[in-house]
Amino acid sequence: MDVNGTVAGGFEPVGEAFAANFARLGERGAAVTVYRDGHRVVNLWAGSRDIDGGAGAAPWESGTAQIVRSATKGVAAAALLLLHQRGELDLDAPVGTYWPEFKAAGKDRTRVWHLLAHRAGVPVLDRPLTPAEAADPDLGAAAVAAQAPVWEPGTDHGYHAQTYSWLTGELLRRVTGRPVGAWIAEEIAGPVGAELWLGLPEAERARAGRVGPAEAPETAGGPRIRPKRAVAEAYADPDSLTRRAFAAITPLPDENDPGYRAAALPASNGIATADGLARFYAALIGEVDGGRRLFDQDTMELARAERSAGPDRVLVAGTRFGLGYMLHGAASPLLSSGSFGHPGRGGALAFADPESGIAFGYVTNGFRAGVTADPRAQALVRAVRTALA
Repeated sequence: MDVNGTVAGGFEPVGEAFAANFARLGERGAAVTVYRDGHRVVNLWAGSRDIDGGAGAAPWESGTAQIVRSATKGVAAAALLLLHQRGELDLDAPVGTYWPEFKAAGKDRTRVWHLLAHRAGVPVLDRPLTPAEAADPDLGAAAVAAQAPVWEPGTDHGYHAQTYSWLTGELLRRVTGRPVGAWIAEEIAGPVGAELWLGLPEAERARAGRVGPAEAPETAGGPRIRPKRAVAEAYADPDSLTRRAFAAITPLPDENDPGYRAAALPASNGIATADGLARFYAALIGEVDGGRRLFDQDTMELARAERSAGPDRVLVAGTRFGLGYMLHGAASPLLSSGSFGHPGRGGALAFADPESGIAFGYVTNGFRAGVTADPRAQALVRAVRTALA
């Protein structure tokens, strides 16, 4: 496998780990980018652009983008936190202050920060939305506003796998009057030069590869990772919060469909390059290449201050969340205890680590089983840790 790109001196372990992912872990096509103190130190790509590509398939190129699933959540969180930083959104205010319809069914005391910390109590919809309905922001917002919470908002936490789209997207629209995808393009991606989109423009369609399932090879070595019995049972039970949360859109969308990619679902369908994700996180913690910083120090600390921890009612594992970001822990290992970011189910990972100045982005076209700790991404994170030692 030919690996393309650049690696700065001292970061060679990342290049070695990236190549090993293809040789031993069955990687088909992927890219990884690392910034340190606002400057790019790793930028690598290899394989085919499309998961179903065989001999002669289009190769992955430096600007190839992929759908990154829940890694999109970190970008949506930044949008709301920037509104707070600008004095336009009070994180402690009831959501109903900005979105009166959301008060329905016992949600009148739900705070804005509850949405970001997965404490709102509405990870499920009693009537799931079809992919076409989910793509309509009005229908999605109405569905989640009418939904009764499955626990008292603020008292517990559980991953809002799909409903996070309408919770965050509609709140931003109520505050700004602008669609969430356009706001992110104009206020985040554009100013920092990050190649990421929520609602892929037609002009960018050709650079986005096809994604799909990719099982790990039997020759990967080491024991097969199997979920704990409680986790496996939760995913198997159609009545569990776990299954219902991920099935809030039913049937599952075709992630390669241009119509789905053109929609703006902040929980699940952002499309980005590895550099786009890493550059975005670099801008959260400092200036990038001498350019704009997004978060001031206070907002950065808000983002990574623990707001939820312990048994997750949806993921059936111990999780830690700040405001919209997963924090370093056993369920989602990042670089260090101060890291904050977000994985995408079965593949992508992006985060920042302010103490080391590291910002990291990894995207792939092959999705594996599992939600928060893909072995390929974790191999790259360990390599970054080795490079810094």
